[in-house]
This record gives sequence, structure tokens and C-alpha cells, in this order.
Amino acid sequence: SALDGDFGRRAAQTLAQTLTRQPFSLATGPLFRAALLRLQADEHLLVMSVHHIVCDGWSIGLLFSELNQAYTAFSRSSQPDWAPLPLQYTDFARWQHSWLASDALQSQLAWWREQLAGMPGVLELPTDFPRAAQQSFRGATLSLDLESELTAQLQALCHREGVTLFMLLLAAFQLLLARYSGQQDIVVGSPIAGRTRAELEGLLGCFVNVLLLRTQLSADLTFRQLLARVRETCLDAYAHQDVPFEKLVEELQPVRDLSRQPLFQVMFVFQNTPAPQLALPNLQWEAHQLPNTIAKFDLTLELSETHQGTVDGHIEYNLSLFTEPTIRRMIEHFTGLLVSILADLSEPVSSLDLLTVR
Repeated sequence: SALDGDFGRRAAQTLAQTLTRQPFSLATGPLFRAALLRLQADEHLLVMSVHHIVCDGWSIGLLFSELNQAYTAFSRSSQPDWAPLPLQYTDFARWQHSWLASDALQSQLAWWREQLAGMPGVLELPTDFPRAAQQSFRGATLSLDLESELTAQLQALCHREGVTLFMLLLAAFQLLLARYSGQQDIVVGSPIAGRTRAELEGLLGCFVNVLLLRTQLSADLTFRQLLARVRETCLDAYAHQDVPFEKLVEELQPVRDLSRQPLFQVMFVFQNTPAPQLALPNLQWEAHQLPNTIAKFDLTLELSETHQGTVDGHIEYNLSLFTEPTIRRMIEHFTGLLVSILADLSEPVSSLDLLTVR
């Protein structure tokens, strides 16, 4: 607050980045930190940093909801009236440990072994720089936004074909990866909420799991056939989602390579949980996104539906492999491919145009 105007805000932004980059100790904690930076007497920046081991994307909405209740109650000199939770995270952990020792695990593992048999361990995307012997996690992001008219057309297509928007966008993305790599067997990772019981929906914690979604393409396959194949793959994977990804890696024992992630190198994320909202008495607020400088995978496409009827998101990419113009061109190709798909689902996937002009 001793600094003037914009200079103070920039200093606060720098301090916020420093605070969020401090490492956590899993042995001693804490695993959640918060700091309040005073910019002016009536303007503050609240910085919250939480380790993923105790929090997932779903939990953020719950955290904001409870912050709402607590702030509203304290501002009125009362205590928040929280209903008792039917379960605690330790109950879920005990169930999972018990399940991992049951026959159900072996049944699901058998399905995954069959589903992933003979899968390629590497997606050979063309890169701007040679891959180093040891993986770097230096990253950046570029935004990707689908306009409302295109989104509405995609949603109408989903309704006609009996698929979700997630399935349609996944099919298009896997087709794009196939065109880029020249491979016909495409595996991507995708997170799933993991809250399969209603009692878990109100719990803060890390329930998320990663599913391996494998699609085999051929040049004569139509997009309608590809979409049906992706739909079946997704539904089957959802039915076998209880196997933790780490357990699957242990079971499949992929060849370890320090230059890339095991089993998959590209992630597809579709967020359909409600965006966190705050409605605090006598307080106006807005969210600030800190710059992302980390890439956990070679590429991550993250999309979400907005209240305005659009699909917004970004591509997170590894700076040691790709340049910004390459990723910008990939975004243009992805959008062009979606437009081509809308034009004719019966076209062979090999003939769909990446550069359709609307």
C-alpha cells in the first residue's frame, strides 16, 4: 500500500507469483496457504495456494462456496451454519484401500490390459526443437475460443448423434493429432472427477483420476464412425474408472524415458463443473489468473463451456519442444477441422480440411 497505483499492483502481482511458487512439504505441511496483500485501504489481493494432493478442480467450487458462507456469517458477527458432512476424506481413503485389495480391481485391470494391448508408447508429434534427453517442464499457454454460433452448431450435432460435447471435441482433437503425427493409434490422457457417489460431491479433496482414451483411426473412416468409436471408448473407460492411474502404470510397466511422460504425452481436459462464484456482502471482486510457466505434458488442450454459450480454453505447451507460431497454427487447424466436420459427417476423415474458412 506504500507504493503508488499501478506500480503497487505490479509489485503485488510479482509477490503473488513468488508466494504461489513456494514449494510444499508433504511431510510437515501446511498444504494450503493464503495471504492478503493490501493495495489500498479499500483494495486487496487475496492469494491462495493449495497442493493438488488435497484439492482438485471440483474442490475449488466448494472452497469458494464455503468462503461465501463464512465471510457472510462473520460480517454479521455470527458463525457459518454448515450442515454436517455424511463422509470425510479418510472414509474415501479407507474404501479405496479396501477396493484395491478386492477382486473388483483385478476385473478392471484385466479390461485395461486388453484395451491398451499393443498401444504405442509414444505420440510422435513434429516439434520445432529436438527432444532433450531429460524432460523440461518450461511451459506457456495460448488461448483458444470457439464463438457462440460454432458452439451452438456443435451442440446441435451432439444432440443428433447422441454424444456429449466432450466426446465430439475429443474425437476432433485425436483426429488432429493423427494428422500431425501420421499415426493411426492415438492415446491421450483425460482427467475424470472420480466422485461416483453423491456423498462425495460436497467433500474437498483430490478424487480426480486420469483415464487413457485410445482411438484407432484409418483413412477411410468417416467422422460419424469415428465419433461412435470415441463414444464407446469413453463409456467403457468411465465404467472402469476406479483403477488409479498410478496403479495402471505399475501394472503396464512402460519403458521409462526421462525425456517424456509414460503412457501418454498429450492431455485433453474438458471442464464442465460450474465456475467458482463469490457473492460477498459489501464487496466487489474479480479473479486474477497468474501467468502459467509450467507444462506438465508436451501438450494439454483445456476447454470449458461458458455462461455466454461459447467454448473457451487454451493450449498449454512445452517451450522446449514448440514455438508460439506452431501452437497458434494448431489452434487454427483445430477450429478449421470443427467447421469441416459440421459440413459433412459422412466424409472420410482423411479428406476433412484443416483450413476451412467460414
